[in-house]
Amino acid sequence: MKNKILLTAVATSTLLAGIAATSAQAFDISGNMALVSDYRFRGISQTGEDAAVQGGLDASFESGFYVGTWASSVDFGDVDDGSGSFGTMEIDYYAGWGGPIGDTDFSVDVGYMYYQYPGDTVNPSGDYAEFHVTGSWEDLSVGVIYSDDFYAETGKYMYYSGDYSMTFAEDFSLALHAGYNDFDEAGFFATDTDTYADYSVTLGYTFKGVDLSVAWVGTDLDDVDCFDSSICDDTAVFSISKSL
Repeated sequence: MKNKILLTAVATSTLLAGIAATSAQAFDISGNMALVSDYRFRGISQTGEDAAVQGGLDASFESGFYVGTWASSVDFGDVDDGSGSFGTMEIDYYAGWGGPIGDTDFSVDVGYMYYQYPGDTVNPSGDYAEFHVTGSWEDLSVGVIYSDDFYAETGKYMYYSGDYSMTFAEDFSLALHAGYNDFDEAGFFATDTDTYADYSVTLGYTFKGVDLSVAWVGTDLDDVDCFDSSICDDTAVFSISKSL
């Protein structure tokens, strides 16, 4: 817990320094809102396979620095004996810098994100932080995420990802994603599993400024790995979103 507090304090001071350094610059404010049939985070349902309402707000500066927040309804269920709840909301806070490397087609994004779960009485220390580095070239990107202490103080965590996206026929898009989750210690799942892969294929369509998509999302986890096997099953996810 001390490490988490220290990391958060350092990241907060860095965030404030960045805001101070960019306060005199022009910046853009943007927002987004969405309704999804199932909120999947790295392949695993965060809503018990139910729908979720989501939305966010971002500020981006000319220097490439950005800050923002994003929230979603979640449903991790209640304790069987009725002694507590895992909460019904996730709120994320993030900051970072992104931009091209010189005059090349390569770009980099370095950032910090803090996940908060208000009302979680089962894991009051469930909030956690992550740092990420992502490199991109044209439509391809690869990234690494590190957490010193993952959700509910389950130890160190690494996430490696690759993404490819393309647009075609004007308003259509295709996005491919593959990720690999590596936990420092077993115990996050019902079995002694400490790694798993996740993937998704998403087809998107924009109609009159509204984004519609259908995605096939899955993991390589077995039913016995998850406390509720259905939240790890491969499934189709539908979404409707709007940028503001």
